[in-house]
Amino acid sequence: MKFDFEYMISLFPKIIEFLPIVIYIGTLSFLLAILFGLVFAFLTNNKIKILYPILKVIISYFRGVPTLIQIFILYFGVPQIFPSFSTMNAVTAVIIALSLRNAAYLSEVFRSAFLAVDKGQYEACLSVSMTKWQALRTVILPQMVRIAIPPSGNYYIMMIKDTSLAFTIGVIDMMARAKLEAAVTYKFLEAYLMVGLIYWMISIILSFLQSKLEYYVEKPYRKEEVK
Repeated sequence: MKFDFEYMISLFPKIIEFLPIVIYIGTLSFLLAILFGLVFAFLTNNKIKILYPILKVIISYFRGVPTLIQIFILYFGVPQIFPSFSTMNAVTAVIIALSLRNAAYLSEVFRSAFLAVDKGQYEACLSVSMTKWQALRTVILPQMVRIAIPPSGNYYIMMIKDTSLAFTIGVIDMMARAKLEAAVTYKFLEAYLMVGLIYWMISIILSFLQSKLEYYVEKPYRKEEVK
């Protein structure tokens, strides 16, 4: 069987129409991962008794178990123990699984970013009668954001690509549509190559936007160019 280039191109509009669900799952998962990651980083950095060892185990689990297994456990396994979770739909299960998994990684990113900021700056803020919140908001957090953006942006791109696992529990997304088309025509190479190219294009666009954001954030710290 020869490679059908025209058929592959014809799949583009059929697959791209499911891009919004991919962006929705990936973006919402990323925002939740940031929230959970900040909480994990705070608890880990302060080594709160009782919570600290439990959190270390939780982080180790989400970092050590493959994403697909975590999705299956959450969607198929958890409802066996907690029947109330049986009403959870597939999209919600994927969002929770991706957000918790990546929160475990982002917690280390945020913790490292916090430690990278000189403690003397925080002490200096307090010495001039600034509150702890004012010191964090105006001095510490902007520098943390500057340090955390590059790795965080990479995780966002990874999460967008990980949404392709959602079809395994019934979510109709780009990967699911490509699989359905391939099952009808038996032109698997064309279908999977097209969905792969679309994900590649998304990654290129997001990488470009990330570089622009990094440039904007770095602007206040960049020395004025000598004319």
